[in-house]
Amino acid sequence: MIYPKTLQLESGSDLLNSLQALAIKENKFGYVLSVVGNLSIAKFQCPGKGQATTVKNHLEIIALNGTISPNKCHLHISFSDRECKVWAGHLEEGTTILKGADLLIGFLEADKTRKEVNTNKPIVEVFTLPDCPWSSRAVRMLRTLQIPHQIKVVENDDDFNTLHKRSNYSSFPQIFIDEEFIGGYSELADFHASGKLSSKRVNNSTYFK
Repeated sequence: MIYPKTLQLESGSDLLNSLQALAIKENKFGYVLSVVGNLSIAKFQCPGKGQATTVKNHLEIIALNGTISPNKCHLHISFSDRECKVWAGHLEEGTTILKGADLLIGFLEADKTRKEVNTNKPIVEVFTLPDCPWSSRAVRMLRTLQIPHQIKVVENDDDFNTLHKRSNYSSFPQIFIDEEFIGGYSELADFHASGKLSSKRVNNSTYFK
């Protein structure tokens, strides 16, 4: 069974993080049915390139396709610029709404023969700053490895002070695994190299089983 959910985004909203937050709130698997809106910044991964491409302009969203879940969003975006040049690729964190966007999301309701995997509590928390390249690398690693995680953007001094009391750390990203602070991107990479992240992996294709 599919039920629709609308999502209205205001100027300055991060498109990918907003969809991830909605999936976490609903605690369900879903996909984008339609989208109308514009962007001031688009960040996307082109095929065969190691780094994300960034386009800044008055950009009109043409399409957004893919799936979202509490653990991972996999989305492809296409958009045009003022000269009607079309761009497309894998949607990345940092894609920012210009004036607004209206999205319609279809969520899958588990039937009575299925048992929903418990995803109420993400294993990994990632605290990021807007446009922080090391934060983006950490999130990309977790998504690639299919590690359940929750992204929390630190937007003001109050958020930072609250986080600092918890971690006693000033640089970003700040990463917690099983509620224990481990450090930033380098420490996450070391954690992965040691093989400790492999036990945290969830296969999103069996979100319902």
